[in-house]
Amino acid sequence: MATIHEILCKLSLLGNEEVHHTAYGSLKGAPNFDAEKDAAALEAAIKTKGVDEVTIVNILTNRSNAQRQDIAFCYQRRTKKDLNSALKSALSGNLETVMLGLLKTHPQYDASELKSSMKGLGTDEDTLIEIICSRTNPELHAIQAAYKELFKTDLEKDITSDTSGDFRKLMIALAKGKRPEENSVVDYEKIDHDARDLYEAGVKRKGTDAAKWISIMTERSIPHLQKVFDRYKSYCPYDMVESVKKEFNGDMENAMVNLVQCIQNKHLYFADRLYDSMKGKGTKDKMLIRIMVARSEIDMLKIRKEFKKKYGKSLHYFISQDTKGDYQKALLNLCAGDD
Repeated sequence: MATIHEILCKLSLLGNEEVHHTAYGSLKGAPNFDAEKDAAALEAAIKTKGVDEVTIVNILTNRSNAQRQDIAFCYQRRTKKDLNSALKSALSGNLETVMLGLLKTHPQYDASELKSSMKGLGTDEDTLIEIICSRTNPELHAIQAAYKELFKTDLEKDITSDTSGDFRKLMIALAKGKRPEENSVVDYEKIDHDARDLYEAGVKRKGTDAAKWISIMTERSIPHLQKVFDRYKSYCPYDMVESVKKEFNGDMENAMVNLVQCIQNKHLYFADRLYDSMKGKGTKDKMLIRIMVARSEIDMLKIRKEFKKKYGKSLHYFISQDTKGDYQKALLNLCAGDD
């Protein structure tokens, strides 16, 4: 029998979602899953005096995204109430943010994060940059569809009205999700040509040919660009990140640095951002939550590996030092293991 999630996939934007690489996700689907049972347990946990947060955390952080969609459907059928609204009333703070994030499908979650990064006065460029620079073509297409369905407007339109200049051009080019896919044929001539073009459009000349940088960085496959970055070293005394910092400033510099790091090693990129969210005094909870929720079913195991390799201690250790209570428990469940 088809699960509710499979039926929804056929009916709605969920169908656009690429199959996520759960082999490297830390969060797996629960065996012997029973959506009705989970929905009943959540109903009891929400109704109980003082709210049974432990049960809520244990259920929602130990089920796959597809299973959580099934639970939400059963909860609604059972109680005539929306699980999202029920959790909003029952929880607060960072724990609420994590739980509500887990109820969304992957594209809905990214779309909502993008929307809130551009809502109201000012733009949260960091969130916009992180999501737009790090998602694959199929993910970006699914985000566009989810964005349109949720907010009745185009993602591109919102980016256009919220950004300006070369930064806007870069974000729009990336958001289209038109980067060429990997090609088994390695074109050494084109690699050399692109590396030289980047050098001549930047460090070698006075001023920067931003259009040339944008076109190369957004219209080539990831494996091709990795080889271009290596080749670039034979033309320029600086590496890619140093060159970007010399050539650009402000949001454009920030976006280009993020993009270069994503292209070089996406798992290390997320490990670095997780470290940044917890280093020093205070925690950047928004960033920490976003990455833990968004990557837990995609590549968290690879991110954990890069984290331990670079920072000497595990991601699990950092989270346990930096957070507390049920919020900590939720994040540790998403991390799913110490290294």
